[in-house]
Amino acid sequence: MSKIVKYVGLDVHKDSITIAIADEGRDGNVRVYGKINNDMGQIDQVMRKLISTNGELRCVYEAGPCGYPIYRHLTRQGIDCVVVAPALIPRKAGDRVKNDRRDATNLATLHRSGELTSVYVPDETDEALRDLVRTRKDITIALRKAKQQINAFVLRQGFSYPGKSKWSKAHLNWLKELKMPHPAQQIAITEYLDAMENHEARVKRLEKAIVASCQTWRLLPVVDAPQALRGICMVSAVTLVAELGDLTRFDKPTQLMAYMGLVPSEHSSGPTVKRGPITKTGNTHVRRTLIESAQAYRLPARKSITIRKRQDGLPEDVCEIAWNAQLRLCHRYRRLMARGKSHNLVVTAIARELAGFIWAIARIVPMAT
Repeated sequence: MSKIVKYVGLDVHKDSITIAIADEGRDGNVRVYGKINNDMGQIDQVMRKLISTNGELRCVYEAGPCGYPIYRHLTRQGIDCVVVAPALIPRKAGDRVKNDRRDATNLATLHRSGELTSVYVPDETDEALRDLVRTRKDITIALRKAKQQINAFVLRQGFSYPGKSKWSKAHLNWLKELKMPHPAQQIAITEYLDAMENHEARVKRLEKAIVASCQTWRLLPVVDAPQALRGICMVSAVTLVAELGDLTRFDKPTQLMAYMGLVPSEHSSGPTVKRGPITKTGNTHVRRTLIESAQAYRLPARKSITIRKRQDGLPEDVCEIAWNAQLRLCHRYRRLMARGKSHNLVVTAIARELAGFIWAIARIVPMAT
């Protein structure tokens, strides 16, 4: 007797999971199974009961703050499960009613019709590195905010730094020697400076932890290869690999560019072609990292001592791609700026093409298994 395929939609929350089931077939029955606690034991009970009715289960739930424990738990038991991107779930324009039962039913129905887009789920080690990289990013944001607060506080008290570059050693000495008009304000500037130094120390600790963790990571060769490119340092490379995973899963570089949200949006009809800003879909962390790296191509192409050290020991093909990237992207930056394009638009265009070169390098140094 052949098994009946059952599409199981899971609307997952912190404390509860609402389950809906859609039987296979265009006219298959769709029903709400019920609500359970977000507990692996209760999930197992439901799955065993559905399997006992001669069912072949295909589960689905949205990516969200609860992460991937349910996905990993089900796949370890041989149950098919996918995690889908919430932003890419089709929604009816006139549908104004939303609740857990409807969400679960909608997931099961759309999964049955094949209209959902799954996301890449990293394994536990890859996710651990990703969390470490994201923690560093959060601390760098806090550091930048602390510096902004110091600048605003000092300016509000009527002080202006006479030097050229801020946050140099001379600037920091100038800040520490400032005498505020009131003792309370002196305490305030001291606390601001201590907070900034604390954030700087945390960033350095996290960078050391990232480097140390990568030494035993199975993807270390894949992290080393993109560093042949200008603007891609160790932290940037770890961010790219930890966030994107297996780059060879993209058949074309344009797919990788679209995944990063670096392709232009479009609203065309008939003979009218209208393109707008980039879509900004997909992974925000990778897109920001790549745009920061693209800033390096505003300078003339050259192989610095740092780049030569990073390229030491890498395959010749990788180094050749990196040099071709420099020649093309540096020239493209100057050409676009000469045409009067804005700096942000030009850097975004460079970042989009840089993603293509990263894809090409990933094909030479394939993802380890």
